[in-house]
Amino acid sequence: MIKLKQQLGFILLLLLANLTIASELVIEITSGVDDPVPVAVVPFAWAGNKALSEDVANVVESDLERSGQFKALKRSAMLSFPSTTETVHYRDWGYLATEYLVIGQVLPTEKGFMVEYKLFDIQKRQMIADGAFSGGRENLRALSHSVSDAVYEALTGLRGAFRTRVAYVAADRKVNPSYYQLLVADADGHNPKVILSSKYPIMSPNWSRDATQLAYVSFETKRPAIYIQDLRTGERKRIKSFKGLNGAPAWSPDGKQLALVLSKDGNAEIYVLHLETGNLQRITKHYGIDTEPSWAVDGKSIIFTSDRGGKPQIYQVELDSKWVERLTFEGDYNARGSLTYDGRFLVLVSRHDGRFHIAVQDLQRGTMSRLTQSSLDESPSVAPNGSMVLYATEADGKDILAAVSIDGRVKYHLPAASGVVREPAWSPYLN
Repeated sequence: MIKLKQQLGFILLLLLANLTIASELVIEITSGVDDPVPVAVVPFAWAGNKALSEDVANVVESDLERSGQFKALKRSAMLSFPSTTETVHYRDWGYLATEYLVIGQVLPTEKGFMVEYKLFDIQKRQMIADGAFSGGRENLRALSHSVSDAVYEALTGLRGAFRTRVAYVAADRKVNPSYYQLLVADADGHNPKVILSSKYPIMSPNWSRDATQLAYVSFETKRPAIYIQDLRTGERKRIKSFKGLNGAPAWSPDGKQLALVLSKDGNAEIYVLHLETGNLQRITKHYGIDTEPSWAVDGKSIIFTSDRGGKPQIYQVELDSKWVERLTFEGDYNARGSLTYDGRFLVLVSRHDGRFHIAVQDLQRGTMSRLTQSSLDESPSVAPNGSMVLYATEADGKDILAAVSIDGRVKYHLPAASGVVREPAWSPYLN
């Protein structure tokens, strides 16, 4: 009984967070690169009779600035508002020290809108990218994010992740909350949708790789149980539960399996559940506590946290051979590890001088870098393009979400308009 309490205490320290009421997240950029690229995003033309529900150019501008790599020209400083190639006067934009120009127009379609864009290199005096995105009337903001992704990729060579989503847990207050919600919102915090409301804690949301389902832990039965919910239909099912701990679900890259933590045999271990057959395979077997699984990109191994060496550190286990290798050695506490989608970087929570920070370990070079300087950082989740890390932290006595670039140069906060938020999970690409 004592050992079980110790295990639960250890796992709750790693996984359980103070949770907030449903609220839209607010972007507050706190730092960017020292020399952001000057870009101008002209208001997109629209010939309709009624005003559009979204300002496409404003969404694109905000996305690019949130990346920390671009500085947008204010509309009040623009000398003209072109919407076609013929009306672009390169000399005017060069005079305003603009390096890149984005113009476009919104066209009505039978079912919604088509958003066309063009990207110009002012110094070279040429168009370097163009395209169009179509969608329903309710998808105008999403189409705007698609433009942002295309512009970002054209200018950086890295696929954009603006048209993605984030899941997070909210509660009505920080201390002793009595109302919990699981929400999904756009990556910029807009359009939050409640997936689940409960009087009991919700934790560990994890996206399927096709971004259509969430697995999470709910305490609605007075004990931890893992649920899977389809975000398209709302259908929700509870997977088979076992005595003791049922926690930390993590989807495999092929979407056919869940890694999870069970203590049904007396000790917290990593298991893999085949969702179609219900077959359960035990992956780790050690007297230490093994928890927080996440998958390697190829699906052949699992990253996990264990105190088998005396202190929490991150390990990797090969699924076929069950061979276990320790990955972290710097510091006396490293946990909540996950890999970037290219498999090169390990993002984690690391303790230094009694403070918990988000850190990244380069698995090729073996070096670890601290990305944050705050003291209560946890639950890191990596953007699908590997450029940013979303995490939970505390600012001004309030639990919020924050993001930091993989090189630590770009940072922004995403506090809720009301309440507090925890347990973020950044979605994969939506297509």
